[in-house]
Amino acid sequence: MGTSSRLGLLAGLTALACAGAAVAHNIGGTDAAFVAATRGPDPIPFLYLGAKHMVTGYDHLAFLVGVIFFLFRLRQIALYVSLFSLGHSITLLAGVFFKLHVDPHLVDAVIGLSVAYKAFDNLSGFQTLAGVQPDPRVAVFGFGLIHGFGLATKLQALNLNPDGLLANLVSFNVGVEIGQVLALTLILALMTLWRRTRAFEPTARGANVLLMLAGFVLAGQQVAGYIFGGAVS
Repeated sequence: MGTSSRLGLLAGLTALACAGAAVAHNIGGTDAAFVAATRGPDPIPFLYLGAKHMVTGYDHLAFLVGVIFFLFRLRQIALYVSLFSLGHSITLLAGVFFKLHVDPHLVDAVIGLSVAYKAFDNLSGFQTLAGVQPDPRVAVFGFGLIHGFGLATKLQALNLNPDGLLANLVSFNVGVEIGQVLALTLILALMTLWRRTRAFEPTARGANVLLMLAGFVLAGQQVAGYIFGGAVS
């Protein structure tokens, strides 16, 4: 394999690593203490927390890697990322503001399955097994709603003060979008390098198999946590 091919393969694997190798992304420590002590609107810190949460949100980013994996036009990428953002914005804001509680383990398990679903879709699994192709736009928006509940459960676990809640939630959500753009910019840059090499076509299928397995592992961890009472990551 030539130097350019190795560079492309490394870029692709690094893109996947960005999605899967981050640390657990609960809001904890000093961040949790700050949120608990907040009284009234405080948009800038919540903006930062939202961006930080998305950048370290390996499950959300893994799903987005699957979504953009075979999208080559910026218009397509913008459409699908916008559908995902709309979905998670709705349930993030509604989930916290209207106190719509969902078990975090179960939500995160479905988020893990969403990663496996998109990778399976990229492998033409539905077309091969059932002869049908689910509308990817509907799937991305629907899973965006689930991912939003996942974000909401992280905030619901904290002692949020109702004073200034809406302003802080909106700021957090805007921060999530900023973090998403930053992470996707890096991932797209690396994937673009990968796509320009001869290594892309022979390794793309294997990468999606690994992504699908990672999704099942994420889901399995959360199901185990739900059954045995483990911590939510």
